[in-house]
Amino acid sequence: MSGRPFYFFLCAAFIFHPHLISAPSGTAPWSALRQVGHGWPSLASHHRSGVVGGRALARRWLSTEAEGAEDLGEGVRNEKLRNIAIIAHVDHGKTSLVDKLLSQSGTTSLRGGERDSNALEQERGITIMAKQTSIKYKDYTINIVDTPGHGDFGGEVERVLGMVDGVVMLVDGTEGPMAQTKFVLSKALGYGLKPIVVLNKMDRDTIRPDELFDLFVSLDASDEQLDYVTLYASAREGWAVKNRTAPRTDMTELFETIIEKVPPPLTYPDAPFSMLVTTMEYDMHLGRILVGRVRSGSVTTGDQLHGLSREAKELEKSKVLKVLGRRGLERSPIERGECGDIIGIAGFGACSVTDTICAPSVVHALPANPIDPPVLSVVLSVNDSPLAGREGTKLTSTLLRQRLYRELESNVTLQIGDTGREGALEVKGRGELQLAVLIENMRREGFEISVSPPKVLFKQEEGELLEPQEEVTVDVPTEFSGVVLERFGLRKGELVEMKTDGDKARLIFMCPSRSLIGFRQELNQLCRGTVVLHHLFHSFIPHKGVIENVRKGVLLSNTNGTTTTYALESLEQRGTMFVGPGTTVYMGMIIGENSKKGDMDVNPVKAKALTNMRTLLKDENVRLTPPRILTLEEAITYIADDELVEVTPSALRMRKEILDTSTRETMARRAKKSG
Repeated sequence: MSGRPFYFFLCAAFIFHPHLISAPSGTAPWSALRQVGHGWPSLASHHRSGVVGGRALARRWLSTEAEGAEDLGEGVRNEKLRNIAIIAHVDHGKTSLVDKLLSQSGTTSLRGGERDSNALEQERGITIMAKQTSIKYKDYTINIVDTPGHGDFGGEVERVLGMVDGVVMLVDGTEGPMAQTKFVLSKALGYGLKPIVVLNKMDRDTIRPDELFDLFVSLDASDEQLDYVTLYASAREGWAVKNRTAPRTDMTELFETIIEKVPPPLTYPDAPFSMLVTTMEYDMHLGRILVGRVRSGSVTTGDQLHGLSREAKELEKSKVLKVLGRRGLERSPIERGECGDIIGIAGFGACSVTDTICAPSVVHALPANPIDPPVLSVVLSVNDSPLAGREGTKLTSTLLRQRLYRELESNVTLQIGDTGREGALEVKGRGELQLAVLIENMRREGFEISVSPPKVLFKQEEGELLEPQEEVTVDVPTEFSGVVLERFGLRKGELVEMKTDGDKARLIFMCPSRSLIGFRQELNQLCRGTVVLHHLFHSFIPHKGVIENVRKGVLLSNTNGTTTTYALESLEQRGTMFVGPGTTVYMGMIIGENSKKGDMDVNPVKAKALTNMRTLLKDENVRLTPPRILTLEEAITYIADDELVEVTPSALRMRKEILDTSTRETMARRAKKSG
């Protein structure tokens, strides 16, 4: 940008943007300009201003790169509507807090965790897909979005922030701000949103409010954003107060703070209809449901609309089949989607997240941030083990392909691609947990599949190979901090910060993403299950070269059959077993971890010879060590490049890709000669 356009840009920025006017001396005005955020969500940074005309026009101009953006006319605020998101780290109480707000507003009555409708969400205690609900408080309507708190589902967090005007930042008062707290807070500040801070679990003793303020400062929060309101709460007990000594009765103070501090949405009811698609849902009868906040105009069932891509290319024209709204937990048809409200629209098949649904007269797309690229991939294929077809009901490559592409209807952070091998598809995602959740859902639906080990996705830039780097936060007892430092050193991790608090230590590393695959379980074994590890994508860096494989060898079954106590008793001396007696095994199946490097073929089905010289009493006194049972995430990250995880509705088995022992040995010799 140069010449006259650049001059007008500076004039408009300094005249209309209050952050630039009030920037302290010695502060670069560009840092204030950067805090405006991206696109339409930057409107949030100006919500308390009563001036809508001139500043609104400047904001629309600054938030749109394309010249000739739609003139939406004079904006008005819907004073009886509030749109908020609740963001926090894993298991800090987001869902519990929303449950109490729902029940105390009289909207619904439910048991804790009932909003996590996905069975996996209830089991894991985390929210995977963002859920939006609507409650009535007095004569106000409050749309609340309960966002995920895990890095693998961070794409949900980013998109949700685009349709709200404020956030409730929920932090565990005992743990303090964690890695994911930093991630979601940085996104909210980038969108110009001013958080309401709620310190949860205040029925306990420990509290870390200073750490939270330091986190705001480290993320370059503006002076206005640093002047946040803090409430003390216990979501489990159902109370929130501004003063810690005040009576702890209910959530009234949180309701009132939301009404007072979260600005009403700026709307353009007289302009043509437009809505940025923020999330997607799938309904068996209606098909794809596009969810977003109505930016201008209104929509009713039967309206003729069209969809535009981020580049303003027309994707499709369609008639609205249904307009859907939230009333409590239920999504139901509504007569009209009003400006500023969060609604769902059915009837479009080609449009997706980041696209704009709008009236035919609208030709400019609403600005939207692109979806973050995936960082991990696995290959899913039809199960071809000797036990294939015994436990599942969906066994063909056609069903596998249909199921994976159906997942894209509601999960846009995934990417599906062909591998060139029949019956095998490559699935790319944001992390191992996201991929494991997909696979776990599929196994519960009756699929039998084979899963390859995850691979980190590299990229080329100016002829240089780059790899993703993660910021890793490790909380561990101080007695194990030396072990953690040693292991991260072996995986090319770099220590950037270390804090100690009594007998606990917090270590922060920068580490290549590929180094973290399977690392969590290794640390848990070394630290006796006391380590807490969280990681967050940071940036792409030059490839760091070969990282030493620290995994030991495995014990492989050299035959088919059922494991016996007699055989496993002798094999326990060789390493850690993954199977117990009475387990069906086959040649090439991994039954344990070798105590030494290198794989070993063993016979786990060997039976005791029946002679008069052996006594029955000895067999009855055999006590085997319980086998080590791996979860799906652990199994996927444990296997080596030449191994697979067999996933069925009733079992998880690890195996070699080539099952026959002699064939593996022959190929290993050939590879050694050629290498």
